[in-house]
Amino acid sequence: MNDKTDWLPLCEDYLRRLCIEISDRSVGSEGNREATRFFSRELKSLGWKTETPEFPALDWHDGGSYLRSRDRSFEVQTSPYSPGCDLEAPLLSASSVKELESLHIRGSLLLLHGEIAREQLMPKNFVFYNPEEHQHIISLLEKGEPKAILCATSRNAALAGGVYPFPMIEDGDFHIPSVYMTEEEGRALLSCIGQTLTLQSDSTRIASTACNVIGRMGAEAADNAETAENTETAETAEKILVTAHIDAKKGTPGAIDNATGVIILLLLARLLKDYRGKTAIELLAFNGEDYYAVPGQMDYIRTNQNSFDSIRLNINIDGAGFREGPSCFSLFGLPAPMQQTVLNLIDESPDIVEAEPWPQGDHSIFVQYGRPALAVSSKWFIDNIDDQDITHTPKDQPGIVDCSKVLNLARSIHRLILNLSS
Repeated sequence: MNDKTDWLPLCEDYLRRLCIEISDRSVGSEGNREATRFFSRELKSLGWKTETPEFPALDWHDGGSYLRSRDRSFEVQTSPYSPGCDLEAPLLSASSVKELESLHIRGSLLLLHGEIAREQLMPKNFVFYNPEEHQHIISLLEKGEPKAILCATSRNAALAGGVYPFPMIEDGDFHIPSVYMTEEEGRALLSCIGQTLTLQSDSTRIASTACNVIGRMGAEAADNAETAENTETAETAEKILVTAHIDAKKGTPGAIDNATGVIILLLLARLLKDYRGKTAIELLAFNGEDYYAVPGQMDYIRTNQNSFDSIRLNINIDGAGFREGPSCFSLFGLPAPMQQTVLNLIDESPDIVEAEPWPQGDHSIFVQYGRPALAVSSKWFIDNIDDQDITHTPKDQPGIVDCSKVLNLARSIHRLILNLSS
């Protein structure tokens, strides 16, 4: 890398700031707002035209949950963003959609277990992936009106990360209280069917705000974006858009998910601070990839839905810098000349390999809009995406990051941008 910057300590400082000094980057939290303020200040100090479009969000406080039958207690966890409760009700259970359809569940404590609890339900208003079966289950629950829902879940790393048990319901737009537990605890609870149980949950939803952070450099679109968002120039100027989500789940430092992605954006901001190319460069810290309603992504789509054609390439960074194995690029719909440029870069980089396409990231938004995309990650992470116990857990901490890999990715993406914009 150029100039006299001491890059490795800088990367380590960024990692410490995002994962340790800021203890909670969940959307709507004060830590999340501090992270976006920090990112914005860094970009502005390097001369980037910066904006921070704000949107409403929910923060959430979990004071713990308590479930008891007449002769024992059960270990349960509060479903994220669930309303709180203090109630008594008879216990019913359902292990399949067919069984749920046949039950009269009004006024009950409903235990969902087995097949019906095999995967996390997509939030009601999640537009990018929402299977009809999930929508049907949500509809049955809302129309059935149980007092609360108890979910006995197993493992599903593809949809819930490495958490066990995982919360079957994580949705601020769903208003029935819910908790979750292990499969083993659920099997023990089945012996209480028909009994009246007590459920207390000290859970509070907190109205809040959050923002994306967008930095622009190069070309007329970058110079005029803040004052001419809706002009023909701003809509049609060609740009390379580099994205990484800045939020993290509650309870995790979020090192590779996704502090390292944000750090690469910050390193690129420094590497490109003197960029004056004809292709605009946009650095976007998305806020909401690990949040039930993906509000930052939805806000960006609303604001830019008429200008997606101007995106020459999206480079999305998520899961980068893991200490084991090489880094990787996954290619989505790149035109032949651009694809060859990327493949040449991979051939020249012994620490980067090509990986199979994977959908679990913000690059999927741009693929759905027909734009070329490049997903940047760690090969180990992609190979084990359905069977790992790191993301969304306390294990996702700075010790699993190799900062030299983070720096090498920043170098490589910088070189790619210059090649594509020359």
